[in-house]
Amino acid sequence: MKLLVTGGAGFIGSAVVRLAVARGNEVVNLDALTYAACLDNVAPVSDSPLYSFEQADIRDRASLDRIFAAHEPDAVMHLAAESHVDRSIDGPGEFIETNITGTYQMLEAARKYWLDRGKPDGFRFHHISTDEVYGSLPADPSMKFTEDTAYDPRSPYSASKASSDHLVRAWFETYGLPVVLTNCSNNYGPYHFPEKLIPVIILNALAGKPLPIYGDGSNVRDWLYVEDHADALLLVVEKGATGRSYNIGGENERTNLELVKTLCAILDDLRPLPEASYADQITFVTDRPGHDARYAIDPTRIREELGWRPSVTVEEGLRKTVEWYLDNERWWRALQQRHGVGERLGTG
Repeated sequence: MKLLVTGGAGFIGSAVVRLAVARGNEVVNLDALTYAACLDNVAPVSDSPLYSFEQADIRDRASLDRIFAAHEPDAVMHLAAESHVDRSIDGPGEFIETNITGTYQMLEAARKYWLDRGKPDGFRFHHISTDEVYGSLPADPSMKFTEDTAYDPRSPYSASKASSDHLVRAWFETYGLPVVLTNCSNNYGPYHFPEKLIPVIILNALAGKPLPIYGDGSNVRDWLYVEDHADALLLVVEKGATGRSYNIGGENERTNLELVKTLCAILDDLRPLPEASYADQITFVTDRPGHDARYAIDPTRIREELGWRPSVTVEEGLRKTVEWYLDNERWWRALQQRHGVGERLGTG
């Protein structure tokens, strides 16, 4: 396939780009190169004849029409989004503009392209979203998000993503645009921008700084290794049923405190301190406003309909992640000067 990937210089988008090219797909990476994007993320494939890059904003309809006409993709994988909850608390406007207005412009550009080419049967618009649109779960381990769970977003970020999901479904129901949707759990792995929990913990630990945990650390997340997620996304865009949504989970629930202690134990093994444990640096800080208690995905649909399951446990994935950060200091050093990195954001 020829894939148009939006946000392909970001964390999840770049994993999709790298894997898609490695599997022989042509990829057009459309990215505005905002603060969290980094072209080093796609350096492993940037010299491939299967890869091309277009710097453009998904809110710019004229640029979108030009890119669709020039590249004639077989499918769109729409990942471009503002994604950091803390930043959405401090500045929700960018999230509304990019995640809602940008998705609207992408849908309209894709619809025009699809109509102009006679509604080709194989075309797909794959919208990539988050489990945060479903709100928060109680502690009961039997309760998980399914594709039929009612939406209940709690942050400006999740509300903007819920809005974009609704737009995508409306364009399918109203205009017949062939779409598929996915909602994923928390991603982690190589090239993770150093403002999210796991890279913050790794880099603060190495720098001898406090390891901040919101509240009492009891908030639960389902952790999904980013390269597993990319594998699932490519499967859905190829074989997912039109109009269908698929929840993609890691089947790896952990409290934030459990997760941080696991990271500390891995660092103790791989980069030991002389007479201490990295866990001694754990510091509890004021909780995030409206912090959702628990996310957990029921991945039955994608497992039974498409045969997908994650390939690694969270312990295996975290070790691979720590090893990557230890081996790629040049990459993360260059990003630490970007706006907001290393600062506490989203205190309300």
